[in-house]
Amino acid sequence: MKKRRLRKTEHFRFAGRIESGAAARALQNASGIGERKLQTRFGVRRCSAAFSLAMILVNIFTVSAQQNSEIAPRAIPVTPRAPAAAGPNDIARFLAGMPVPGNSPLAPLTRDPAWQAHSAFFESEFTKLYQRQLQKLHAWIATNLPEVTQPTPVAFYMFSGPDFLYVDQLFPNASVYVLCGKESMGPPPDPLRIPNLSGALGNLENAMRSSLNTTYFITKNMKVDLQQQTLNGVLPILYVFIARGDKSITNVAFGSLNSNGAFEEFAPAKKGGSTPGVRIRYTDNQSGNSQTLYYFTTDISDGGIKSTPGFLKFCQRLGIGSSFLKSSSYLMFEQGFTTIRNFILDHSNRIVQDDSGIPLAYFDPNKWNLRLFGVYLGPIDLFKQHYQPRLQELFRQGNPPLDFGFGYRWNYKEANLIVAERK
Repeated sequence: MKKRRLRKTEHFRFAGRIESGAAARALQNASGIGERKLQTRFGVRRCSAAFSLAMILVNIFTVSAQQNSEIAPRAIPVTPRAPAAAGPNDIARFLAGMPVPGNSPLAPLTRDPAWQAHSAFFESEFTKLYQRQLQKLHAWIATNLPEVTQPTPVAFYMFSGPDFLYVDQLFPNASVYVLCGKESMGPPPDPLRIPNLSGALGNLENAMRSSLNTTYFITKNMKVDLQQQTLNGVLPILYVFIARGDKSITNVAFGSLNSNGAFEEFAPAKKGGSTPGVRIRYTDNQSGNSQTLYYFTTDISDGGIKSTPGFLKFCQRLGIGSSFLKSSSYLMFEQGFTTIRNFILDHSNRIVQDDSGIPLAYFDPNKWNLRLFGVYLGPIDLFKQHYQPRLQELFRQGNPPLDFGFGYRWNYKEANLIVAERK
């Protein structure tokens, strides 16, 4: 009869049986020896030595059996580890509905149906945005304003809120972007700590819906949406626009501006300073350029600047650059915003805006060349008091049309765009 070869696990079991049998025989022999240990003094010594030897063999076999996990498994206590924190770039991609690396702590959450629905929503909305708006904007820039794609040290976007999307499209090669608004940053978003992922992601979608469907955020809606759930503030929206803009975040720092305009870092959980802000450093994946985005929660009315001068001093340190103004509620038509209006005029070589930005009357013809695009129908009803008759006359002289919406006039047939270039 042919002998069957033992499998590896059977070898282990077989060895265990040999060791167990040997141990039993050793114990039995030791017992017999112990019964004869009183025969002679020398015999007792010899028997004691034999007993000791038997006990040593028992110990050896016992240890050997314990080392065999199939015979005597031993539980090893494991201290549970806290989940690794996700990096800001992974978080940005997750919030934007984009894939994250397979080894990211957020990867398991992408299997959640709530995230998959969120991803499908943003994929659809950004695809429609590109087809309806952005690809036409890019073609218009290439034809009418190619100079804005050249490197510039800084792009200022006052009254921006979280609208990084459009300043990035119009000034893609700025070294530094400065955005500001009254909307708070909110805490650093952490999807791993969100108890109701579906509700939080839905809130983010609602906060961004008007911007994706028109070209601007509705302030009253933002005040509600940005305060709900656990994804609150402008930071999650900035993350989405950065990730969807094909950029990789390399560093995020929270801080505040002191009275001299210096950005002082502090821990995210700490509150401090009168002008809180965030600095986001990232790499543009297309160009490879390293760029920096700042957002500050601040009041840039005359009274606000007077009480907290750090923001304007910070901007002055950055020198002369480009400015972008869109859907700014016609605030610089009011007397209470003279300081910021003068700053933009003094620190910009180029200003791209709609009619809600700086009024025509403040562009000195001896200092500025104006180029007009689209049509001017006057402000929407909410701001109809800021109609500019002189601007209407200039638009009637005929200007190149726009085929994309811009500002409050998100219907391209009603939109206007003004480019002011310093002489």
